[in-house]
Amino acid sequence: MELRYNPLLDDWTMVASNRKKRPNMPKTDCPFCPGSGKVPDVYDVLKYDNDFPALMPEPPEPDPVGSDLYRTEKAVGKCEVILYSPSHTATLPELPVDHIEKLVDLWTERFVQLEKDSRHEYVLIFENRGEEVGVTMPHPHGQIYAYSRMPLKIRMELSNCKKHHERTGSCLICDMNQEEQEFKERVIVENDHFLAYIPFFTDYPYGLFIASKSHRTALSDFSRGEKRALADILKRMTGAMDTLFDRPFPYMMVLHQRPVTGEDVEDYYHFHIEFYPPLRERDKIKYYASSEMGAWAACNPHAVEETAPQLREAYRRWLEREGVDAS
Repeated sequence: MELRYNPLLDDWTMVASNRKKRPNMPKTDCPFCPGSGKVPDVYDVLKYDNDFPALMPEPPEPDPVGSDLYRTEKAVGKCEVILYSPSHTATLPELPVDHIEKLVDLWTERFVQLEKDSRHEYVLIFENRGEEVGVTMPHPHGQIYAYSRMPLKIRMELSNCKKHHERTGSCLICDMNQEEQEFKERVIVENDHFLAYIPFFTDYPYGLFIASKSHRTALSDFSRGEKRALADILKRMTGAMDTLFDRPFPYMMVLHQRPVTGEDVEDYYHFHIEFYPPLRERDKIKYYASSEMGAWAACNPHAVEETAPQLREAYRRWLEREGVDAS
């Protein structure tokens, strides 16, 4: 277990050979179910330290294979599993808003706790859902990684938000929200505090963003009303995704928040959630091919002005099925 420096990208690769030992899709003895001995017999949502972490508070020394060019570092950090429910088959849209609000509270609590460690530079909260994105444990859960090195994508996003602010005096994501609200066609739904849309540039046909309407940088900035509104829009949007093709909708969901050390980014960075759903049709995957992986030259097979109305219609159907108030 170690970090290996990539001089071509000025980035670090995690090497975690221990993760080969992860269990694969248990059908009966799930460690996250009450009665397993691994978790409490009663819980709503739960933080569980990952049994097969890629990052550790006290990791071993790196293998002696590095050099001045190929640097290595200890894989310092933390990997946590966040259990969404004691029910083995529950999904996020099936949970009541009150329950999802408890999940948002737990995310917030862990973010606040992990940012206290000065060795952490960034705390990433995320969920992988579905076999199509490599999920090995079917019990509903997400994860949190606390990195000792700023991930490259976050670094690039922060840099471009800062440049936009220096050039215009405004927040890039605030401006994106305004542009999407004015254009309307890519917006799926909004509530008092959050806006859900498939942005103009996304490389996934259904690459949803959920952004806070107010300029907030992290979960810990939110009021009680904003946390509940986040829980509500998460339920609605994941429900719409499941309704789109009438099947459980695989996705990668990532919460983008401010760094926990370093420069103050309050003026120019903005909380948002990005979804990377691999389906382009009911049974067809949007794969990342050579151009996309080798050159980061993203190619979306559908214009989002085509897919956003489809997701809006799926949301309307989900409302009808659930008998949920559209407001």
